[in-house]
Amino acid sequence: MTDRNGAGADPEHCPGCGRPVDECGGCTRALDPPRFCTRCGRRLTVAVTPGGFRARCRDHGPVAAPPAA
Repeated sequence: MTDRNGAGADPEHCPGCGRPVDECGGCTRALDPPRFCTRCGRRLTVAVTPGGFRARCRDHGPVAAPPAA
């Protein structure tokens, strides 16, 4: 773990279902925004916009959008 927001840390929870990574087979589709925090598994506040999304965890703050392909 490198900072309070978990930047640089490996995900511990699935962003699609919130379960621990080792219990989930990858339920998130490529274009879906994350629904759960990868650090704590808590449900995110997500706003979907035409240009992408904004997501925020109550405990860890803003969740960065993946780089555009």
